[in-house]
Amino acid sequence: MSTSETPDEIESKYWYNMRTGEVEHGPESPAIDRVGPFDTAEEARNAPQLLQTRSKAWAEDEERERGWGAGTP
Repeated sequence: MSTSETPDEIESKYWYNMRTGEVEHGPESPAIDRVGPFDTAEEARNAPQLLQTRSKAWAEDEERERGWGAGTP
């Protein structure tokens, strides 16, 4: 979410509730239970896969950074 989004714009977005597995239109549940915002319900439905993909990429980046400079010259 960008800091330039208005409350009305935020209300028009979709969120994925990690506790229930449901897509919400607007932030309906407590922030701790949801991820988003997403522009479409379809994007929100795909949140678990997106989070898994990003998590894997971050872990790979961290592993590369740990190994940086550890090789032989």
